[in-house]
Amino acid sequence: MTTRVLAAGDHFVLNRLFSEALQGVGDLEISELTLPWPVEPFGPVAEVREASGGEEELIEALRGVEICLTQMAPLTERILAASPELRLFCVGRGGPVNANLEAATRHGVAVCYAPGRNATATAEHTMGMILAAIRRIPATHGELVSGVWRGDYYTYDSVGPELEGATVGLVGYGAIGRRVARMLAGFGARVLVFDPYAELDGPAERVASLEELLSRSLVVSLHARATPETAGMIGARQLAVMPRGSVLVNCARGSLVDYEAVCDALESGQLFAAAFDVFPEEPLPKDSRLLTAPNVVMTPHLAGASKETAGNAARIVAAEVGRYLRGEPLAHCANPEVFRLS
Repeated sequence: MTTRVLAAGDHFVLNRLFSEALQGVGDLEISELTLPWPVEPFGPVAEVREASGGEEELIEALRGVEICLTQMAPLTERILAASPELRLFCVGRGGPVNANLEAATRHGVAVCYAPGRNATATAEHTMGMILAAIRRIPATHGELVSGVWRGDYYTYDSVGPELEGATVGLVGYGAIGRRVARMLAGFGARVLVFDPYAELDGPAERVASLEELLSRSLVVSLHARATPETAGMIGARQLAVMPRGSVLVNCARGSLVDYEAVCDALESGQLFAAAFDVFPEEPLPKDSRLLTAPNVVMTPHLAGASKETAGNAARIVAAEVGRYLRGEPLAHCANPEVFRLS
């Protein structure tokens, strides 16, 4: 029996990648919809966030479809109500924030996701951000291509620390944090970890509190999830605990940090540098203080961007499709209670 599938890819996780990953999975009839992300930023769609595409086009594309593979398509109450044949919604990202899980469960739709698909890319980007910040690479490059050769960057007060022998604190020790720890160990850094929930392994030492990690670390890198518990976890009080002249890096989520407090710390010299890939408002507003604060390295939320990440996303969710069709338990289901209710 042929199963109808919608591949709702975008300009990063291409429909071609979904189709290739589905080869041999089953007797499938695959239709395609291309969403505008990242050419156009994601945003809220009805009650879900970080989505791309509109409800109307999804409703039309999902007619008669049992399985949808996507990264950014919204799954809202309205879409679910208009898609009675839909039974599996596969989101090729670390968490299905673009899906209304409560509504999906009520409508009998299992939602799966792709944990770890960008772990290596994000860890490598984090290392690049740390090095760029402590060695002032973007600022010096920008001035050099503008024809300015500044020898004063070599003065003692202007240079940054080395990673070898430095203590680096990681807040969060999931798939990304573990990789960053291994990379830092290769540089000869001492790695501290604050994560009350993770099992510790590899070259890292657990600390009992966030304050202890901050007070002992010359570089702090954030790898925690965005939850009510972690919102604003780094603010003025926490920055004051860090050693003067330290470095803060955030390639996790913008909600973790009070960026106004970071700008104050950079301007006062409490922070030597900061590096950010994520922000509380994206795209970054034109009047953001981060654009004029000293020694800030920024990238536009692309830490997880690599060809391998896109391929991983497609393969992980395609494997879930195979499990679903064979009647096996899903490996990464966000609402497993849907099977108890069916």
